[in-house]
Amino acid sequence: NKSGWEAGESGLYGLDSPLQSAEGLLVLPDSPDAFNACSMLTNFSGAPPAGGSLGWLALIQRGGGCSFADKIRLAAERGAAAAVIYNYRGTGNEVLPMSHHGAEKIVAIMIGNLKGMEILHQIQSGMKVTMVIEVGKKRSLSINIFTILFISVSFFVVAAATVGCYVSYSARRLIIARAQSREQRQLRARAKKAIEQMQLRTLKEGDKETGPDGDSCVVCFEQYKPNDVIRVLTCNHVFHKTCIDPWLLEHGTCPLCKCDILRVLGVEMDVEPRSEPEQAPGSSGQRPLSTVTIVNEEDNLSETASSGYDSVQGLDESAQEAHAPSENDNTHPVSEESQPSTVTVLSHGDNPGFEGDEIQVCEGR
Repeated sequence: NKSGWEAGESGLYGLDSPLQSAEGLLVLPDSPDAFNACSMLTNFSGAPPAGGSLGWLALIQRGGGCSFADKIRLAAERGAAAAVIYNYRGTGNEVLPMSHHGAEKIVAIMIGNLKGMEILHQIQSGMKVTMVIEVGKKRSLSINIFTILFISVSFFVVAAATVGCYVSYSARRLIIARAQSREQRQLRARAKKAIEQMQLRTLKEGDKETGPDGDSCVVCFEQYKPNDVIRVLTCNHVFHKTCIDPWLLEHGTCPLCKCDILRVLGVEMDVEPRSEPEQAPGSSGQRPLSTVTIVNEEDNLSETASSGYDSVQGLDESAQEAHAPSENDNTHPVSEESQPSTVTVLSHGDNPGFEGDEIQVCEGR
């Protein structure tokens, strides 16, 4: 004494079926062998009498060797208001639009095998099953259009964001690269200007560099010859001007002693900020003399460049004689611990001693 109700959209109208509503009691053919209603002798004895308040619908199985038109025409001749054809076993819920030309008098729909077998079992168990067939609403295209529009907008938003990030990243890299390139050009220009302020000499016959025991340029490995233009570095090493200038712009150090020539000239080629020089123990917060020499080196370069190499050596010898103690001086011997201040007071460019001392002083810096 229980009743149930279920609604679904699993049915599909036939191609030649009138698109209208139909309702009534579902009735099976008389015998199980006649479920496909292919025989003209098939009857529907379970149908209610004609002229009643409730009509009936024929539940027919697909297949059996006859066409859809034959099944639907037989149901119409027996007085059914509609023909419900369910698919044969093993086809699941697959339905197709039936073509039944010549049988257009009643409504004809197709349902899947699972739903048809479910209804069949209910009828065979003694239940009365009533079906109402209604024309379904057309599926709204607005949902599909909204979905497509949402996906399209999402795609374009993601694509635009990706392109924007890439353009921003590329522009930032380009700006940084151009800034670094501009800074490198400025530094190279400063370095070239500082290098040009160092002393130049034109070798002549009789100079020690052109003699039999003369050295060769360690950059090009050629012997010095008269009329060669050489550059005297702050560490007093000499090289061909055409050899050492590009070398200093590229490396910044002396090829022999590895002294940082550009730093001595006050040009820092490193783009990163330099850390402050460490103070020597016991310096009481005073800046190292080497730093003062680097800062003031550019001011004294013109004087150094204008004076000859031999004249600078003469100044050094006179300076050493001035510092030498005389016999009449009533001075006491000074220990070695207080003496290094006399050596380090002289700037690097104004103390052209022999190469061993210059290498040690540059390395100490």
